[in-house]
Amino acid sequence: MSSQPSIRRRYLSDPAFKFFKKVLPPLSVTEREAMEAGSVWWDGELFSGNPNWQTLLQYPKPRLSDEEQAFIDNQLQTLLDMLDDFDIVQQRKDLPAEVWEFLKKEKFFSLIIPKEFGGLAFSAYANSTIVTSIATRSLSAAVTVMVPNSLGPGELLTHYGTDDQKNYWLPRLANGDEVPCFALTGPESGSDAGSIPDKGFVCMGEHDGKEVLGIRLTWNKRYITLAPVATVLGLAFKLHDPDGLLGDNEQLGITCALIPADHEGVEIGERHNPLGLSFMNGPTRGENVFIPMEWVIGGQDYVGKGWRMLVECLSAGRGISLPALGTAVGHLASKTTGAYAYVRKQFGMNIGKFEGVAEAMGRIGGYTYMLEAARTLTTTSLDMNEKPGIVTAIAKYHMTELARTILNDAMDIHAGRAIQLGPLNYIGNHYFGMPVAITVEGANILTRNLMIFGQGATRCHPYVLKEMEAAAETDEAKGAESFDALLMKHIGFASKNVLMSLTNAFSRSSFNRSPVSGETAKYYKQLARMSRALAVTADVSMLMLGGELKRREMLSARLGDVLSHLYLASAVLKRYEDDGRQQADLPFVHYSLQHCLNKCAEAFYGAFNNFPRRGVGTTLRAITFPLGMHFKAPSDELANEIATLMMTPGAHRTRLTHLCYVGGKETDPVAIMERAFEAMQAIRPLEKKLAVAAKNGQIPAKVPLKEKLEKALEEKVISQAEFEQITEADALRSKAIQVDNFDPSWFAPAKSSTRNSGKKGKAA
Repeated sequence: MSSQPSIRRRYLSDPAFKFFKKVLPPLSVTEREAMEAGSVWWDGELFSGNPNWQTLLQYPKPRLSDEEQAFIDNQLQTLLDMLDDFDIVQQRKDLPAEVWEFLKKEKFFSLIIPKEFGGLAFSAYANSTIVTSIATRSLSAAVTVMVPNSLGPGELLTHYGTDDQKNYWLPRLANGDEVPCFALTGPESGSDAGSIPDKGFVCMGEHDGKEVLGIRLTWNKRYITLAPVATVLGLAFKLHDPDGLLGDNEQLGITCALIPADHEGVEIGERHNPLGLSFMNGPTRGENVFIPMEWVIGGQDYVGKGWRMLVECLSAGRGISLPALGTAVGHLASKTTGAYAYVRKQFGMNIGKFEGVAEAMGRIGGYTYMLEAARTLTTTSLDMNEKPGIVTAIAKYHMTELARTILNDAMDIHAGRAIQLGPLNYIGNHYFGMPVAITVEGANILTRNLMIFGQGATRCHPYVLKEMEAAAETDEAKGAESFDALLMKHIGFASKNVLMSLTNAFSRSSFNRSPVSGETAKYYKQLARMSRALAVTADVSMLMLGGELKRREMLSARLGDVLSHLYLASAVLKRYEDDGRQQADLPFVHYSLQHCLNKCAEAFYGAFNNFPRRGVGTTLRAITFPLGMHFKAPSDELANEIATLMMTPGAHRTRLTHLCYVGGKETDPVAIMERAFEAMQAIRPLEKKLAVAAKNGQIPAKVPLKEKLEKALEEKVISQAEFEQITEADALRSKAIQVDNFDPSWFAPAKSSTRNSGKKGKAA
């Protein structure tokens, strides 16, 4: 028996160990830190091939505390009533002064700062809910609120700041005395943090009349939100120590510092124009600016640890802020498009009853349900103190892309009503703003092609990361021994997944277990099958391609799509259970889950058909889907059912759109549409009565409404009160479908100076 391990080592694991070391994908320092910084959550279950659905369903249901709910009912509602997006974007190009003051006074910039420093210390779910609600009213205001509560000085100081830094800065940030920004991105460095050209050199210099140890900095940053109005600048740069003042290492790595905006040499104040939206965004520069070492976030002990700090905090911003913007688009588009599709008529029929329109409405409603589900599940992970980098990358990419599709469909349905900007247009600025969310914190192309599967395959796999660590072990004998034990487990894991994939294929997943009964039970079984297939395909891809997989971005993206849609489907199932299995929501649930399964199937076929090693894709298809794939896109019938639900008042419509701001003013654009919708719904029985009378010849059919109503009143088809009700409803309908027009003087060019985009300027 004792000879078996040595035989196994000699003929199996040791050769595999050498092969693994050879094909091991090289990891840069930034990649390794990104891997180590995050945590594995539900994504690990999905990657395992055998997800434990009870684990998913036992995650806590997201809830607002009494304090959070009171803030939403009072401060948030007051803020929403203050906002006028047309005024902000088209006229002021800024938030009104009173809105800025309200945001500071009521601590909208300190949602995540601990209470001991004067902050609100709200949950991720509350933070997301607040940003989502604001974003349905104004993206410019939402971005202004979300940035201080995302990656930035507040969060970095909370986690890494020295006691002196926390005690000085956090109370000032909490009460609004300081407005923060964080400068990471520049003209030459976006997603590749390792290429940051901004440099700092450790040296002695003068500060407050004393010679102290510090850093001489030069930077040139772009696209920095709140930079034009910031009073304190967070800055990421590469630090060098040429004179060895901190030790023997000359290259110290990425470091983060906090610099007052009025510090000598800081250039700040100019603005970019992000697709016409009016949140503060601009450049910052500095040349040979000396700062004391104590301004490094975390102090001297955190020199060179900046990238690790950023990666650990990025998951919160990526999982809260940008998904909130995407979800807001869903809530807004579903409420307004459902109303408009009923209010607007063509050829005597509500346009939502046309199948072409209903098809688009099916996407809007189904995707919105999925967005809200993903928002709540992702914030649940953060409120469980997880830092799931892969989950938040999935949320950022897919939720902003789903929002882009929703906006395109909403624009198509609204047609001319959507393309004329003005106070009545509630989605035009969102249409311009969505590409901003898609671009920030890593463009979506990068997120999909490199992050989700590229990091997820290594991070979420139960054995690969440990095997990589064994292969990187400096003591080769120790590494080989660890690798041997891991390899045996890996072989067992892979063999079981291959066997179960074949079983699933021939049994149509009937032997898989579901934690629930009813109409959603089949989806748990089918998703488990997809998880098995992903585990098999990922193992084979890593084995056959090794480090080359990193460069095969299209393959990586497709496998990432499988993982992503498994996550989105999981979120839908969790939401359905959390909401009490509402039967009225089943069309949205079915649409979302069928969409996810179909996208998984498409992604698998794309991967198999384009696998870069001959015969491998065919073999994988034979193992995982030997009888073909039978996962169809949502049916036309389902789309029509969703369209009808979106045009029908009720609790289901409220659940789908509950975060959309409506407003109570006569001029609130969503309220105008909603009042017309409610009024037109109220006269449905009367419209049927008129239709019957026209069919019977009592009243004329194809005449203006006023003439028809007068004849109906004369013939006693309707009463005087009904005459007035229909007339009032039609007046509201007519107002709701109008677009804005302006006096020609409104378009006169403003008298203002402009600066060349490449010109340097001092603080404004």
